[in-house]
Amino acid sequence: MTVFILVAGAFTGPHVWRDTAARLTADGAEVRTVALTGLGGRHGEPGGTVDLETHVADVLAVIDAVAAEAGREIVLVGHDYGIHPVIGAADRRAGTIARIVHLDAGMPRDGVPALAAVPDQRLRDEVAERAAGGGERGAGGELPPPARDGWSRWGSTAGLSDAALDGLTALAAPQPLGTLLQPLRLTGAVAEVPVTGVLCTGNGPGVEVLQILVDVGDPAVRALADAKVPFFELPTGHWPMLSCPAALAETLIEAAAGGGHRLTAADAAHTPAHLRPFLLDVPERPRERAGNTDLYLPDGPGPHPAVVFVHGGPVPAGARPTPRDWPTLTGYARLVAGQGVVGVTLDHRLHAVTDYEVAAADVADAVERVRADPRVDADRVAVWFFSGGGPIVADWLTNPPAWLRCVAANYPILAPLPSWGLGGSRFHPVRALSRAGRLPVVLVRAERESADIAATVEEFLAEAARCGANVEVIDVPEGRHGFETLDPTDGAREAVHRAVGAVLARLKG
Repeated sequence: MTVFILVAGAFTGPHVWRDTAARLTADGAEVRTVALTGLGGRHGEPGGTVDLETHVADVLAVIDAVAAEAGREIVLVGHDYGIHPVIGAADRRAGTIARIVHLDAGMPRDGVPALAAVPDQRLRDEVAERAAGGGERGAGGELPPPARDGWSRWGSTAGLSDAALDGLTALAAPQPLGTLLQPLRLTGAVAEVPVTGVLCTGNGPGVEVLQILVDVGDPAVRALADAKVPFFELPTGHWPMLSCPAALAETLIEAAAGGGHRLTAADAAHTPAHLRPFLLDVPERPRERAGNTDLYLPDGPGPHPAVVFVHGGPVPAGARPTPRDWPTLTGYARLVAGQGVVGVTLDHRLHAVTDYEVAAADVADAVERVRADPRVDADRVAVWFFSGGGPIVADWLTNPPAWLRCVAANYPILAPLPSWGLGGSRFHPVRALSRAGRLPVVLVRAERESADIAATVEEFLAEAARCGANVEVIDVPEGRHGFETLDPTDGAREAVHRAVGAVLARLKG
């Protein structure tokens, strides 16, 4: 019989699993929920410190109790913070665990505390300051649970009803600081245990985005592809046991059986999606390379208007070819050059979600160098963003200069994703839009966009309607994220021509 051992995340306890556990039991599985000390479990010893090792011991106690009975196949499920004691315990009982399920949870590493996995940098700083303020006993203190409107700092609340959010808040418990601050210690034995990932696409990337990360060379995600780790998606926020318990139970049963989608590993026989041919047959154009920028030049001496194409990301620093040579960027640059406009591609340093400031500075510097070129009309420039480059749009919407004639964005991320921890940063185009005045914005929207990115686009369009922003939307029927190399359909080709026409009309008008 399959026995699911369920370990909840920060501030929560066994109660969050009630409906999911009932569904699993109805399907013939056995369920044990772990009551972590201080979080729905026993209280720590008077004067003692509750830390990560305490919670590892809590999980071990349940594993050992189940393993003592013959014919039990143990599937460990760790949600959020819960994956840390799960991995710690599985490392010590690797031979008794059939599978580990990471439920919207990261990949803990030896020597790294759970606090490092908290996406919001401000939260990490607050926890560290709270611990430091406690002096020698700082790690023995507690972190108060979030208020009702504070849960979104820990993960997306998408899909939670008001009643579920009320219940989550009412039953929350303080998180012992030691559980977040103590480094995880592993022997390496856990690497032999099969794992499955369950991605909540309302809170972070789905399988399609992970495949893009494999293709561009992200080492951590490539390792998952090489190991043939299966993944499932749930179209909800960070607490699926509360927002969609039936779907979660079904997913866990499939995960226990070894099902799921496996990423395609990088190899010579597989052409990554971003390196496939551009969907239009565009003639070559003269190109000049200087520093991190390439200029694709039109006929004639100029000065000509210019479009600067800004790639997405994060892109690993070692990715080859670099983004300015990717077919989508070079295809657009050659296309506009053939219509009398300088096309510019560049490489910027968005290698992680913490790199937006340096990437934005790279883009601003490249635009100024392009404007200084005598072949460019410095008063007629457009900047066109793609995918994860979208948050940088915020800088160009905020009090845009007169020479910026248009901003365009293809399948962009237009607000920081919940899992990024950047909600309070300046890279939030939705919040910046009201300061854009009448600056034209051309938004190319992929119909088959991932749920988390599509939500940011809809939020942007709602804000555009509210503040009367000058936004033109061009939809790509059946188009996916990166449709220019994924979906060479007539509808996608028409969308490219419409988008280029819209941008150039504003440049030349």
